[in-house]
Amino acid sequence: METFLIKAAQLILAFAILVIIHEFGHFLFARIFGVKVEKFYIFFDPWKEIFKWKPKKYFGFFGKTKSLEKKEDIKDESKATSATENNKKSSFWGDTEYGIGWLPLGGYCKIAGMIDESMDTDQLKQEPQKWEFRSKPAWQRLLIMIAGVLFNFLLAILIYAGIVYATGEKYVPLREAKMGMEFSGEARKIGFHNGDIPIMADGKQLDKPAEAFMEMMQAKNVTVLRDGKEVNIAIPEKFIFTMEQEAKSDTAAIAFFTYRFPARVSQVVMGEGAAKAGILEGDQFIGVDTIATPTLLSFQSALKGRDNQKVDVTVIRKNNEKTDTLTLPVQLSGASKMGIGLEVDPSAFFNAKEIHYSLLQSVPRGIEMGTDKLTAYAKSMKMVFTKEGANSIGGFGSLGAIFPEKWNWIAFWNIAAFLSVALAFMNILPIPALDGGHVLFLLYEVVTGRKPSDKFLEYAQITGMVILILLLVYANGMDIVRLFK
Repeated sequence: METFLIKAAQLILAFAILVIIHEFGHFLFARIFGVKVEKFYIFFDPWKEIFKWKPKKYFGFFGKTKSLEKKEDIKDESKATSATENNKKSSFWGDTEYGIGWLPLGGYCKIAGMIDESMDTDQLKQEPQKWEFRSKPAWQRLLIMIAGVLFNFLLAILIYAGIVYATGEKYVPLREAKMGMEFSGEARKIGFHNGDIPIMADGKQLDKPAEAFMEMMQAKNVTVLRDGKEVNIAIPEKFIFTMEQEAKSDTAAIAFFTYRFPARVSQVVMGEGAAKAGILEGDQFIGVDTIATPTLLSFQSALKGRDNQKVDVTVIRKNNEKTDTLTLPVQLSGASKMGIGLEVDPSAFFNAKEIHYSLLQSVPRGIEMGTDKLTAYAKSMKMVFTKEGANSIGGFGSLGAIFPEKWNWIAFWNIAAFLSVALAFMNILPIPALDGGHVLFLLYEVVTGRKPSDKFLEYAQITGMVILILLLVYANGMDIVRLFK
């Protein structure tokens, strides 16, 4: 339960931040061009809101409103504003009602004179006002609609820049992994061998493991170094779904590939089997009974299923300039454990590259990371239109699952940045009701000089909302189906 709450809290916080930034993009550009924004809400508020506030006018909770002009409760929200308010001098912030809804599925800016998810068509029956969206030139309306997507992308860049500025980057370049990589079962089926070093994906040089992972899964051909020679491996078209299914299985030890390095002791727990056998920090395991264990994964595999057994482990121990090979009997626990910690950082074995960024240097790196993530996400979207892609679609359950079980701010911001990129891409798709749908109609108007009718835009908005609701139901329904599999 605690893990669920931590993941849910991270998802809601990240979603709230992304929604605020997205809607603020629309708000800012609307106000710059003199368009009135009637509401600015985090999350949706059907029937009642959790909280609302209009500067110097009123505030309220759960549908009840209290005036800031008169110290008395009012039932009708319209009484908090005068009939001539729209004719007064516009206030940049003060003309908008700010609020928090109870349905965490998104958020919205209600822009005056625009057909949006509020479906407020009564306003459009009146004569157009100069402060309405519909009264502004097409290029201004276009910028207002693009602003949300733009701000989400800029947020991702800002987060990535902040992460590299705060922590830098440290990684072992793939070519420096002298023992090569350990590959999952499905990866070995298509031609990868343990010990291979990936060097190119579709002719593009690979260096950083995190970026190489997606590049390889989306490539048609991967080149590896095997025993000093270059070998080409063809990647099946839907290999990304094979990897996804394997990662979800209970038997998956690794996802696609990981560094191969020795099993070296980093910690010994006093009183446990390893300490009693005389194993020391720094010892390196090379065998369990008669099984050779040159790598961490092979050592862990050799211990599986040996609950409460006594095993002979062979270790290499460096003592000054001397190296000894010892065989020690170790009593394992009921969980096949011996009471040790193992080194899991590949930089402890291979030459690592460490980069520190100044404030100015972090910005172009943030732009590069944001652009790479957007490009990779756009490439992966073509898979959604396959049978396997449709089956892999997930809703809020799938999104929550990608957050760590324990709160980690670096991990949180990394995921938030990726989700911001994904939100930007999804919103710019030319689907009615999304920003991309509005942009499509505005581009049509700019090119042809003809504006679609309000009735057409109203029908398009309804159609788009129906599509989005069906997608939302399907995605979250797939999460539920997976729970029972």
